[in-house]
Amino acid sequence: MRGVILYGPRDVRCEEVPEPKILQPTDAIIRLSATCICGSDLWPFRGLNDVKSPLAMGHEYCGIVVETGSAVTSVKPGQFVVGSFCLSDNTCPHCRFGFQSSCEQREFMTGAQAPLARVPLADGTLVATAELPPDDLIPSLLATSDVLGTGWYAADAARVRPGATVVVVGDGAVGLMAVLAAKQMGAERIIAMSSHKTRQDLALEYGATDIVSERGDPGVARIKQLTSGIGADAVLECVGTSQSMTQAIQCARPGAMIGYVGVPHGVELDGQSLFFSQTGMLGGPAPVRRFLPHLMDLVLRRKINPGKVFDLTLPLADAAEGYRAMDERRAIKTMLRL
Repeated sequence: MRGVILYGPRDVRCEEVPEPKILQPTDAIIRLSATCICGSDLWPFRGLNDVKSPLAMGHEYCGIVVETGSAVTSVKPGQFVVGSFCLSDNTCPHCRFGFQSSCEQREFMTGAQAPLARVPLADGTLVATAELPPDDLIPSLLATSDVLGTGWYAADAARVRPGATVVVVGDGAVGLMAVLAAKQMGAERIIAMSSHKTRQDLALEYGATDIVSERGDPGVARIKQLTSGIGADAVLECVGTSQSMTQAIQCARPGAMIGYVGVPHGVELDGQSLFFSQTGMLGGPAPVRRFLPHLMDLVLRRKINPGKVFDLTLPLADAAEGYRAMDERRAIKTMLRL
């Protein structure tokens, strides 16, 4: 079969790779219905993460189970499943506390930009649907695997409540999903920070009430102006740069929570400033498995449509173009069909 391999900065290829096999009794093999490129895939693509050896790319996935290991009991061949990018047993103390992304057996999914993928810890990672979903819901179900679950975690970590004023920093796919999540959680005012028209339009469709196109200090000043000098009740940081994190902290009112899910690159926090800001912070890799049953149910009942975040669809063979389109901001998020 053919799969996507990253060899180094801007060197991504779709080439022949071995078909996955059951290696542990807790494994499952799935045939993917669709896969996609994640914003976090762009960090190594751009050379900002070291690539010391070829990387099998892809950690967002959904599809049909074709084989299971002898210890797997919760899913079976023929079922449609969605899994988290963080693999977990869903039974350890951290999993039971709702933080499956810190599972004692945690692994990170790889190799999902391919027709077949091996999913370790299948019982704790995969969630099956009652029946095969219609094809038009595949993009939205795929989104629950990471990007929606991550945006949802940003809102959950920031303790978004009904009636809240929320600021979303970042207009990538995760930021847009954070807007959707804040709306679903009952936020009254959602201020999306974005300077790109197509992303602004989708943010508004997902529930944003205001758009702030400025960044840095001018962006913070605009937020303060919109909130009568108070700041936001909750801030969702969905980028991971020093500027975005500083912006998030400065937009927050005293007592606010900041949910940060952008993978940090070059972020350093000043303890004195953080101390006197009187804001709380919770983030990290999203415990998507905690939210998966609820998010899948919302999709299957057509209450939400996160699949609209995929604004470019390509065959797997054209994955390199998908990476370039996202890198150049010609696409928000690329779905790869198999």
